Amino acid sequence: MTAPPKPNSDVVMDKNKNLKDYEKVIGECVKCGVCQAHCPAYLASRREGAVARGKIALAAALLGGEVDLEKRLQEDIGMCLMCGSCVGKCPGKVPTNEIVGAIRRQITDNGGLSLLGKGVSTLLGSPALMKTFGKGGAIFSPVVLKKVPEASGLRLRFPMSVMPDRTFPKIPFRNLFDRVKEFYQGSADKPVVGFFAGCAITYVYPEIGEHMVTILRRMGYSVFIPRGQQCCGIPALSSGNGGLVGELAEANVTAFGKRAVQHIVTACGSCNGGIGEYYKTMKTDFGDFTGKVVDFSVFLKNAGLFQDLAAMEKWPERTKVTYHDPCHLKTQGITREPRELLKALPNVDFVEMEHASSCCGLGGTFSVTHYECSKAIGAKKVPGLRESGASQIATACPGCIMQLQDIVNHAGMKVKAVHILELLARSMLR
Repeated sequence: MTAPPKPNSDVVMDKNKNLKDYEKVIGECVKCGVCQAHCPAYLASRREGAVARGKIALAAALLGGEVDLEKRLQEDIGMCLMCGSCVGKCPGKVPTNEIVGAIRRQITDNGGLSLLGKGVSTLLGSPALMKTFGKGGAIFSPVVLKKVPEASGLRLRFPMSVMPDRTFPKIPFRNLFDRVKEFYQGSADKPVVGFFAGCAITYVYPEIGEHMVTILRRMGYSVFIPRGQQCCGIPALSSGNGGLVGELAEANVTAFGKRAVQHIVTACGSCNGGIGEYYKTMKTDFGDFTGKVVDFSVFLKNAGLFQDLAAMEKWPERTKVTYHDPCHLKTQGITREPRELLKALPNVDFVEMEHASSCCGLGGTFSVTHYECSKAIGAKKVPGLRESGASQIATACPGCIMQLQDIVNHAGMKVKAVHILELLARSMLR
């Protein structure tokens, strides 16, 4: 007797929406072109295929069988930072970033992952490898990286052809999990707060995570930083690896389910967009988890910290600071809280800059595959930054910090990119 065919595990287990699931909203695009003025990739390249309207047209043609996954289509779909800027301005709120993600997954299902995608997936799919890679980077960075004169960054001694003059932050030997405990007991009358660190904070900027944990503890909260948490999935999403996104989502939900946490605080805009927003679009119900996710600035405001800070005596010598909006927070409307926090800090003289809400150009793997375009997008922030007179540009996303510092270095400016939590910790722990 012939055994029944095994189900296709990719179809059964895939928790992401496919292009067909977006057929209705794809048809709602009226090709008005409003997205053109807000798409960073289009403004840098002036290619119709780069703008949201062009991508929606490609998606419709792909669904209708009018085109296939040819090289030109893949190039146009690759020209997207998935920042969501177009969605916020779209009259019909067509989720172009999600549709692009669905097409990229279809490209991957059809032809496999790119070399970069394989590298990203291998690294993100293995916490042990991530830890080893981080420590290896710290050990060998003096060999492969050199200091950039009069700038805050390092540059490859043997430049890569795709990023010949990219500057990098110094990789620390001890990651966040080497520096903090998994659980800290706080006041009995306050809930347990989970902290989702994310890859960049864990392995590149662990001091940001330390600040977050210290601040939460100072406020009396019990803090849970589960060792089982993994990447939010945004880099895998950008690379078109839907299967890995699903695996990471399950791992994160399981990790935070080991304690009864009331909130899951993030200090990375991209991670917040991943575990708080993208997981909501998936075909598995992560409602109990995603409903607890909150950006640190929103959490601290709701907890009453802003009022306490505003009541503090202003320092006689304050640092002039401006702010950059991370795309994944901006698209959720989280723009007021970070500014209110900066204005309340006694050690900060806050000044708004022009184009604060424009994309920095990182876009995850986009800055690797399209570095020149990424630099051009970021360079649009320089005039406003110069005019602000700020000596520091604060933000709420470590990926943006990395990109902003690279932008500043190329502009020859003596400005430091920092996380808001660094400034907050300095004021609270004086």
